[in-house]
Amino acid sequence: MQRVAFLSASCMVLQDASKREDAWEHDLEFEPLQRACAERGIELVTRIWDDPELVIDDFDAFVVGTTWDYQERVDEFLAMLGRVAERKPLFNPLEVVRWNLDKRYLRELDARGVRVVPTLWAEDAGDATILDAFDHFGTERLVVKPVVGAGAWRQVLVSRDAPLPPREQRPPAQAMVQPFLESVTTEGEYSFLFFDGEFSHCALKRPAAGDYRVQSLYGGREVMHEPSEHEIAACKLVLAAARERLLYARVDMVRYADELALIELEVVEPYLYPEQGPQLGERFAAALERMLG
Repeated sequence: MQRVAFLSASCMVLQDASKREDAWEHDLEFEPLQRACAERGIELVTRIWDDPELVIDDFDAFVVGTTWDYQERVDEFLAMLGRVAERKPLFNPLEVVRWNLDKRYLRELDARGVRVVPTLWAEDAGDATILDAFDHFGTERLVVKPVVGAGAWRQVLVSRDAPLPPREQRPPAQAMVQPFLESVTTEGEYSFLFFDGEFSHCALKRPAAGDYRVQSLYGGREVMHEPSEHEIAACKLVLAAARERLLYARVDMVRYADELALIELEVVEPYLYPEQGPQLGERFAAALERMLG
């Protein structure tokens, strides 16, 4: 039996004060993955990515899972994955992780013909950057995000007619600025899940009333969405533009000017929405088995 480490974070699995409010998502996701892998002779084991007692040679391969605390320790996170990748297969590969953690990958996909939500790239999230972006997009509201971040960390919604949020709430370094899209609140955000390039399922995520963030941590909710052939084709164009074979990929799309546009390609540690994917475990395990060869 092959033994594979599913990397997580202490805030997702330990029973202490650091545990995140959405830590239940790890359990909900991991159980079907572990069960389906066992049926294929793969022992999938949760391990904390920064555990000093983690022994790389105890495992045949590693999967980057719910590592949802790396944002403020990116260099440490990448260094650990680098040590793993020197000795064992890592899914997704280290070069893909490095590429995807810096959201400027969206510029590359845009240049390769992917329809991407319009974005301004800035060296900081200062007042001048934000005020210039209002005029650039001709809009009254903007979303300002860190270039390296996840889960709406240090992300802010700003309005032209309201005071700007304190600097400590904004991205700490390089930022990306996008027009706020009303479709996120009226329609939602689509997450299309693929394993080894094959479509699995789609979750339509909607924010809580009065919010725009779709994560469960902020009250977001999901429903199953049956995508059209046109929607799946649009996602496959994104995956083709990424030019890599991927164990898992989540293509996040939103409605912009009456068409779906890419807001994120998640290929590092995305939540896989098991409640909207009853065949998630089997599809993940089959893809992992193929990737392991």
